[in-house]
Formats: sequence, structure tokens, C-alpha cells
Amino acid sequence: MRSDAGTTVPEGSERWMRDRTGPLPPPATDRPQGPAPPHTADASAGPGTFTDLTDRLLTVRACEGDDDAFAVLVRRHSSPLLALAHHLLGNRADAEDAVQDAFLSAWRQLPGFRHGASFGTWMYRIVTNRCLSTLRRRRTLPLDTVPEPAAHDPGSSPPRVAETDAATAALAAALGELNPEQRACWVLRELHGLHYEEIAHVTGTSEQTVRGRLFRARHALQEAMRPWR
Repeated sequence: MRSDAGTTVPEGSERWMRDRTGPLPPPATDRPQGPAPPHTADASAGPGTFTDLTDRLLTVRACEGDDDAFAVLVRRHSSPLLALAHHLLGNRADAEDAVQDAFLSAWRQLPGFRHGASFGTWMYRIVTNRCLSTLRRRRTLPLDTVPEPAAHDPGSSPPRVAETDAATAALAAALGELNPEQRACWVLRELHGLHYEEIAHVTGTSEQTVRGRLFRARHALQEAMRPWR
């Protein structure tokens, strides 16, 4: 089938995407975890070395209908995008659905991609919008939204371990009280290390708006976590 933009999208798109790219990898756990860094390989690399091409060259080829080039982009960027979706939505299944939908949307929108931003940042924006739509439909947030605490020191006392676990649960609950836009800005900044300008681009707002949302999110979280200081 063909999308409205004119890009050929095979019947059974979800299955096609899985067949072309393989299963999505586990979400990245290191922080900060921003968009995958651009590759700087030789621009003269041929079809047999797709994995060495820059994102820009791969995107150009994908825009021309090369689904192998797009498959490399998917594999290259899946891990940080899954981490982002998991931090925003709180569970693996919803994160996979959001990222899968985002890549399908990106494939359909490729003819309109103008290279004003990197492919990774563009995908961050699509995934964030998908997650925000989901969050606006539901107001509760699973407790595994925040990163799991570091492994407990074997020498830690049981009360100390319990206190750490309770604080982590309290932070997750506090994040659940933020509105979706504040939560997205906080996750993009604190868990993925994006700069204010990047967050503004990803969320389609101004840097001033980003700073305001971050200020309110941080204030709310500080108040919620005050008993744990």
C-alpha cells in the first residue's frame, strides 16, 4: 500500500518492519541516554557497507525508497528510543508499541524529511508525541517508570534497603502526578541528557516553555521527595 505522502509501505506493515529489522533490542539503561550519536563513516561507502554510512546518507537513500537503508536506521536508533518510551510510559509492551508505530510513521513521512534536524532527534520527537498522546488518555503511571535503584550493598541494613525502595516508589508516584508535558521535559532532560534547545525541538515548543515546565516539574518533585531527604 502507499501512504498519503507517496512512500510505498508494504501490506502488513508491522510484520514487514519486524522482518526487515529483527526484534527490537532491550531499552538502553545507561543515563543520560540521548539520541544515538551521528556516524561519521566514509561517504563513498557502497551498498555492502550500509552499517558504516552516516545517518544523513542512510536517510537520503531511505527517502529514495531503499528499505535496507531504513532498516539500518531502525536498528541503530531503537535502543535509545525504547528507553525514552519506557521512561515515559512505564512498561515494555507500551514502549515497544510506541516505537514500532513511530518508525512506521517515520517511513511514511520520509518524503517530507528536510534534514533540519538529525534523524535521531526527529525520531525522538515522533516517539515523544506518540507517548504524550498515550499519557493524555491515561492519568496513572506504572511504578517502573523511573530507573530501578542501584543494586543494594550487601552490607546495607534491611531498614536502609526498605527506605531506598520506598523512596524510589515515592518518586515514581510523584512523576505520575506531573502532567504529560512536564513529565516529558523532565525525562528528556534528567534521564536522557538533552539540552534545552533539543527538548524544545523534540516537544515542538520554545526553550522558555521548556524551562518553565522543567521548573514546575522539579519543584513538584522536590516537594514530593522532601520527607526522604
